Amino acid sequence: MPPVDPLTPREIAMLCDHGWVDAADSLMRTRQATGLGDAAEHRAGSLAKIVRRVLTLDAEDFEVMAEHVPPRFRQSLIDAGFPHEPRAEHRGALGSLVPLYEVMLEVLDVRMVREEPQHVVVTAHIIGEYLEQLAWEPVLGDGGDPITLPSVVGEKWGGDGHDCAHTSAMNATAHRSLNAASGDVTGYTAYLDKFHSRLGEALGVCAMNHATIGVGERPDVGITCPHPCAWVLQGTRAQRRGLDARVRLARMYQESSLVALRHHAPVGHFFGVPSAQEISAAWIDTWNKLNEQWADGCNPLLDEDAPGWGVQAPQEALPGLSRLVSVIACRSVKAGHLFADLSAAVIDELDGDQAD
Repeated sequence: MPPVDPLTPREIAMLCDHGWVDAADSLMRTRQATGLGDAAEHRAGSLAKIVRRVLTLDAEDFEVMAEHVPPRFRQSLIDAGFPHEPRAEHRGALGSLVPLYEVMLEVLDVRMVREEPQHVVVTAHIIGEYLEQLAWEPVLGDGGDPITLPSVVGEKWGGDGHDCAHTSAMNATAHRSLNAASGDVTGYTAYLDKFHSRLGEALGVCAMNHATIGVGERPDVGITCPHPCAWVLQGTRAQRRGLDARVRLARMYQESSLVALRHHAPVGHFFGVPSAQEISAAWIDTWNKLNEQWADGCNPLLDEDAPGWGVQAPQEALPGLSRLVSVIACRSVKAGHLFADLSAAVIDELDGDQAD
């Protein structure tokens, strides 16, 4: 079989233009291994490696990656990632989860367009992991930052578990959140790796308390708190009911047909990959259940006056997902354009555009 000539930079740029920057990265590595490519192509290759990691939502390293992109992209990467130092000045997704959600929504759309169902359900699952923290962000003022959280919570939070509705795992997460930013990098990194994504679950139990919502008023989505702490009851009852509603929507999404597809994804073999039709059917089922009215008539997804309800995302792959995220966040949140902008920068280099 005769050898195949490597693709030209223009042909590789066309791949990038259609969203396949990760494939372009592999092809540029092949060219470089054979001694092909000028300085601009090498810059394109370096940038493509970073775009590939954005596509895989490697947010833990966005801060490091930001050091190797053109200046105009650096802050966007930092804002969507997690700081490597416990007391770093720039808090990234600890300061606000919104930039990270903009990236996740964009990545999900890209995965759908590329017809990668396994990656779609994995991304849908990751979107659910932080939704309860996103629901709390308007109350906390950040994304559950361990620097500020100890000054907000108190009483039974992270204590001995007496008279607390938290499970032992939730209580361990709560306890670690109190000290994560005051210790060394090793302890902080362990907190991010093992506990931070569970913080929303613990906060969610606090939000769904019996002093705010009566039995049977709203969908049963798990553990609620019969004896809430005083810090949870700050604010007006209307504000607390709003938080409860947003947390319940987050929980309903986490337990939805769409996210359940993640549990059927293959591990080490090719069986069980959901089709595009199965994903669409699961999303329709999820969306319909999310839009059922509650017994108290207060499902915010049905309230056109709810903050974030009017977000416009007509081209999104799962219609309504941005509205759900926006209503939970109490503000407009939709797919960003970091992946697209970085991809365009790769194309510029391949086309010989030396713009910084």
